[in-house]
Order: sequence, then structure tokens, then C-alpha cells
Amino acid sequence: MNKEKNFISAVIYVHNDETHIGRLLQNVIGVLEENFEHSEVICVNDHSTDGSVAAIKEISKAAATTTVTVLNMSFFHGVESAMGAGVDLAIGDFVLEFDSALQDFSREEIMKVYRKSLEGYDIVSAVPGQKQRLSSGLFYHLFSQYSGVSEQLHTERFRILSRRVINRIDSMNKSIPYRKAVYANCGLRATILSYPVEEGAVKGKEDKKEKAYRRNLAMDTLILFTDVGYRFAVSMTILMMSLAIFMAVYCAVVYLSSHPIAGWTTTVLFLSAGFFGLFGILTIIIKYLQILVNLVFKRKQYSFESIEKLT
Repeated sequence: MNKEKNFISAVIYVHNDETHIGRLLQNVIGVLEENFEHSEVICVNDHSTDGSVAAIKEISKAAATTTVTVLNMSFFHGVESAMGAGVDLAIGDFVLEFDSALQDFSREEIMKVYRKSLEGYDIVSAVPGQKQRLSSGLFYHLFSQYSGVSEQLHTERFRILSRRVINRIDSMNKSIPYRKAVYANCGLRATILSYPVEEGAVKGKEDKKEKAYRRNLAMDTLILFTDVGYRFAVSMTILMMSLAIFMAVYCAVVYLSSHPIAGWTTTVLFLSAGFFGLFGILTIIIKYLQILVNLVFKRKQYSFESIEKLT
């Protein structure tokens, strides 16, 4: 069998995945060694407190030609920063990104994604062929509606990136608070492949720290990459300004048609004008902040404790 000449890297995010990482790592190593002359696997250990690293070391003993490395993060970073560290360490012509150690796809899907990338696509994502969770569907709907990105984002299990994508993103000199949004805006060709979910596939784990991180990530992403916050501010401004105008008119009518309590008219007029101006100023400030966020990102730093070459 003629093996692929391209060097391929696989970066796997690991956080308290001792029950899942073994199967995925074994399959990834098997596929890479069967199909590529040169390959590496980087397991990013995001400060796991279980036996994840021990499981990785055990499975890596079976690797013959694939280099297996464990990148130990100094503390819990979350999937975005941790995967950024792993991709920075990867040297492959193509990089496979696995954002989770859970596997609900067959081994063959990995090579399908790779072969699709050879057709001229710099980003190919593997998407499970099942209905998304309600929360995920709502997030992607809001992102698509208010981000200006033409491509619809989906829940992905893994993706492949060409070296050209990685180099282009590095040249932007920006942080990557949410990689999928940056990939969608990089200007290179991208596509998705849907796969049938395997029967009896393992469901998502219940790690509270990781789930809380992903919820916060969703909120941060909507604020950074969409104008949801600005539109909300504008809507509230219009509402409050309308109420302020209504109160001012009501105050004038009461003043002219009856005998209000002394000082009541002046107080209500002052509050109406104050709220009118306050929400106008806040809207302008929010708009300026949105522009600044779009223009300037400080590169997001990460720190790792050690790099272990297992094979």
C-alpha cells in the first residue's frame, strides 16, 4: 500500500477523559500509521485530575511510526487556548483537530476528511448527522444571524486544517478566542462532511468546570464576533428613550391640565432627560468598545508545565 507523503499531525484535547481517550487515541494512531509515512499525535492535557495521562501512555506503547506527545498545561485553560498551544506545537502539513476525546464516528471518517481536503479545501469539518442540541442550535443561529459570516456553523467532532490556514491565522497577529469563528473569517475554502453517528456512541461527559467554560465561551463569542450586544443596547435605548419622551409629554399634560405637587413636574422632566441622555451615551460607548474589540486583540497567552515525548 502506498502511503501518503504529507506529514500529518493530530491534536487531541484531553480534560478528565480517562474513560474515552484510549479508544480515540488508539483509532487515530491506527489510521495515521496505516495511511501516512510521517505522523504525530499531540495530546493536550488540560490539567486533568484523573488517569487521562496514564491512559495515553498505555495506548502510546503500541505506536510504531507515529510520534505521540503529551502537552501538559500548567492549569485549566479551556479548549480554545489549550488547542491553540497544541496546534502551535504541531509541525504537520495538515493538522487534525479533535476538540473532544469522545468518538461517535468510524475510523474511516478521518481519511474521508483528509481526502476531501486534497480537493482544494483548506478546512474540512466532520459534522454528526443528527439533530443538534437546543442550546447549540440557538447559539449557532444567533452567531449566523448577527456575525455577518456567510457559512453556517455546526457542532463539529473534528476538522482538518491545511498549513496555509494556520500560517494565515498566525499572520493576523490576533488571539483566537473562538477558533471556528476565525476559521470562518480567514477567507480560505472550507466545507463540511456529515457522517452517520455510530450506534451506542458514548454521550457527553459531565465535567462541571468544562461545561461552565463552554457556556462562558458561547457568551464571549457572541459579544466578540457578533453585534448581538450592540443590537440589544440599541433596542433598549429606543425603548427607554421612548419611555422618557412619553413621560416628558405626560408631565407637560399634567402640568397644563391640573395642579401637580410642587416640584413633581421638574423632577420628572429631569429624570426623563437624564435617562434619554444616559442610554444614548451608553449606546455610543458600547459601539466604540465593539469597534475596538474588532480592531485590537492581544495575543492570548498560554502556559504549559511540560512536554513529554512518549514515542
